[in-house]
Amino acid sequence: MKTYFLPLAIFLFSFQLIAQTNYEQEIIQFQEDLNAEYKNPEESPLTEEEQAAFEGHKFYPIDSTYRVVADFKRFKKPKTIEFATSSGHLRKYDKYAIAEFELNGKTFKLPIYQSHTLRETKEYKDYLFLPFTDFTSGVETYGAGRYIDLSIPEGDTIVIDFNKAYNPFCAYSPNYSCPIPPEANDLKIEIKAGIRGPQDH
Repeated sequence: MKTYFLPLAIFLFSFQLIAQTNYEQEIIQFQEDLNAEYKNPEESPLTEEEQAAFEGHKFYPIDSTYRVVADFKRFKKPKTIEFATSSGHLRKYDKYAIAEFELNGKTFKLPIYQSHTLRETKEYKDYLFLPFTDFTSGVETYGAGRYIDLSIPEGDTIVIDFNKAYNPFCAYSPNYSCPIPPEANDLKIEIKAGIRGPQDH
């Protein structure tokens, strides 16, 4: 009987290996795209001098543990809140939904937001914004928190991948006004995934 199960076991192992490889390639592509953005004079928050010296961001090792499928609970009547920013200005966002998920044995509920400005554009009408801080903030990662870009899902779940966490531009330049994650988006855990640093800022 065991011989019948051997091909199936090999197939499942191969499938898992391929899936893991594809996932790692997806995250590597995300990292490469982010590095390219910072080398591009038309997009980069870095000065010309910094762009010339830029060798790429520092990232945590890719860890699929930090890719979670969260319950996505929309608000029927989203509440408008004003985000404090690094420049002192206020930005309007809707508290669009709550994402509930488990990570490292703990349950978390994070608000997800929608920008009043971006939802009026064709390109970003489905864009959602997830800012967060965690126990690495100000130690191994940017003290004012990191961001994750999301899109409005069709169903009642949403994938949140902390391996795709990135720094706001104001981590690299004072010329930007970046939303500061509210207390509700402070994770009482170390999120050792996504971007680290920034270095020399």
